[in-house]
Parts: sequence; C-alpha cells; structure tokens
Amino acid sequence: MIDLYTAATPNGRKISIALEELELSHTIIRVDFEKKEQKTPEFLRMNPNGRIPVIVDRGADHFVVIESGAILVYLAEKTGRLMPTDPRGRSEVLQWLMFQMGGLGPMQGQANVFYRYFPTHCPDAIARYQHETRRLYEVLDGRLAGREYICDAFSIADIASWPWVRSHEWSGVSVDGLDHLQRWQDTMSARPACARGIEIPPSSDRTEAEKLADGQKMVMT
Repeated sequence: MIDLYTAATPNGRKISIALEELELSHTIIRVDFEKKEQKTPEFLRMNPNGRIPVIVDRGADHFVVIESGAILVYLAEKTGRLMPTDPRGRSEVLQWLMFQMGGLGPMQGQANVFYRYFPTHCPDAIARYQHETRRLYEVLDGRLAGREYICDAFSIADIASWPWVRSHEWSGVSVDGLDHLQRWQDTMSARPACARGIEIPPSSDRTEAEKLADGQKMVMT
C-alpha cells in the first residue's frame, strides 16, 4: 500500500497517474496549501523541503520517497514497469525525465508565477519564461516526430511531462504548429489510467497552484 501526499498540481498528478497506470493500491492524502499543511512538523519529518508529492511505501517498512522524479523512478523500479531494464533504454528514459525535471517544469513554473501571480507586472520576465517554455515544447515536438511516446514505449518520461504540457494555456504558452506534441497530448489523454490520474485529487474552485501562488505573493510582498 502506498500513501500519496499530494495536491492538484502538475508534480502531484505525475504520481497519481503513475499509481493508476501501475495499478498499485494507494491512499490519497490531500495536502491543503492554504492551511500550510506542507509546513507542519509532521510533514517536514517526511520531507524537510516542505513540498509535495511525497509517498510512504507501507509495504516496504514505511519507506519515504520525496521529489516527483525520484518517486517515479522508485515506482518504476519497484514494479519493473514504465522504464526499460537494459542500460541504454533506462538511460534514455532517465534523460527525458531529467529534461522535464531540470528544464520544462522549472521554466514553465516560472512562467506561471510571472504571468499569473507576481505582484508587479514584469513583461521581460514573462516573455523570458514563456519563450523558454515554448522552446522546450519545440524540443519535445521534434523528439516525438515519428514516435508515439517520448521514448518509443510509454514510460515515466511521458508521465512526467504530460501534466505540465497539458496546462500550457494556464502558462500563456501556445502549442500551435507543434503537431507531434498535440498528437501526443491526445494519445496521453486517451489512456484510461492517465485520464483517471490527472483528476486526482480533484481540483477545488481555486486550484492548489493558485493557493500556493497566493502564499508566494505574500512572501514576495
């Protein structure tokens, strides 16, 4: 049994999608950002960085895993699925997982902050992060030319990137002209487990990202 501490954000939904795809028994524990539950002593004992997602593998002596990319690797290796076991295939999936973790997620996250939430309108910052996000989309589009999935077979690389790419409108970034990327988005949406996982936990009237951003604004002002 896996306990997933999460919220309705792209990084959180990576893990709910993976759990659905892997058909692993799990419990969802929603973390309320408005109540700052991610900063409580209990949560910080699991993740000193105070961020979701976190999993606790109760079947492995309550082993705690933090960081969405590390959780995806752990679940893939635990089950022997969603990542090849041969060195080249495994490396390829990890390369594209790191592409999302080190590039797409941070850049699009900053695009969200400056486009949606920053208390001062900063056109240069907005343009910088939106343009970089679009460039990374173009890289993915090129990678997907002639492939159904990012690494041929469906893998954690797809699970990592899709929750971010599907929220491109929220970031103010267009996917016009990126035919391979759009086709891949449709393919991902059509997977029943992805369709279930992307709605876990359900969004409230104000998304968890909005609540988190409010907290960021309070810090920045």
